[in-house]
Amino acid sequence: MVHSLPPGVAALINARGGRNYSAQVYRISVLLITFLVYTLYHAARKPPSIVKAVLKGDEHSVGWAPFNGPDGNSLLGSIDVSFLAAYAIGMFFSGHLGDTLDLRIFLTWGMVGSGVLTALFGMGAFTGRKKQCPLSTGWPSVVSVMGHWFGKSKRGLIMGIWNAHTSVGNIAGTFMASKLLSSGWGNSFVIPGVLMALCGVLVYFFLAVHPEDVGHGEKSLASDSGGKRDTRKSVGFAAALRIPGVVPFSLCLFFSKLVAYTFLYWLPFYIRNTRTYSSTFPQVSLTFALDSFPTLKALARNP
Repeated sequence: MVHSLPPGVAALINARGGRNYSAQVYRISVLLITFLVYTLYHAARKPPSIVKAVLKGDEHSVGWAPFNGPDGNSLLGSIDVSFLAAYAIGMFFSGHLGDTLDLRIFLTWGMVGSGVLTALFGMGAFTGRKKQCPLSTGWPSVVSVMGHWFGKSKRGLIMGIWNAHTSVGNIAGTFMASKLLSSGWGNSFVIPGVLMALCGVLVYFFLAVHPEDVGHGEKSLASDSGGKRDTRKSVGFAAALRIPGVVPFSLCLFFSKLVAYTFLYWLPFYIRNTRTYSSTFPQVSLTFALDSFPTLKALARNP
């Protein structure tokens, strides 16, 4: 596979008179960019949980047809199912595509596509069945990029801290969506969508997917293989299932996600509809607290 130097990185190097940056600088940039990328991926998933109560309506608002009708809860649940079904299917194919395509281009189009479709949802276009397919491009891509730059000796430490992007994204998405509700529920989708699309542009210009792309081939392949490039090929789906620990880990992740997404999509809606609150503050406060614990745990576990 042929990779190219990101245009923004090339411009910066030219501005320095052709002097390249160190591998450490690129590692830091990869860490920060991929952290921001997946933070925005998660932030874009939060608006539905905040907006549900507004769409359904209560004694404080009339809601939004057809969600304010007798089948409103079922319709909202159907949207969630279509979101997650498309995401799950897209995740399977995104992993395979990520192994064959330039991850910088793949991630750029995934973010721009997710941003556009998220914004369209806020504009009233019923694009929920399409929205989550581009969102599935995020996780396989950022994990792969991180694996190219960080060796096994420090991967647990780096990934433990880096994985806080999930909670940070949920907190940021909750905060943005709740603050934007007063200007119309559509803005709770439009603004995160625009930010995600802009981040896709950042990825295109500045994300160095492979050390070799920026002239740091052997030096940056940390401690894993004694300076030699890892030429192992990716395994197929059936072969991956036979790897010891994959199935148990998958089942653990399945049940943890089952609980997490129940809170992610329905907790704010449940609180507002079982208590007489006219604002989103209680929902935001509780979801903020729930999403803060994983971040603090990751930092405490990896001092």
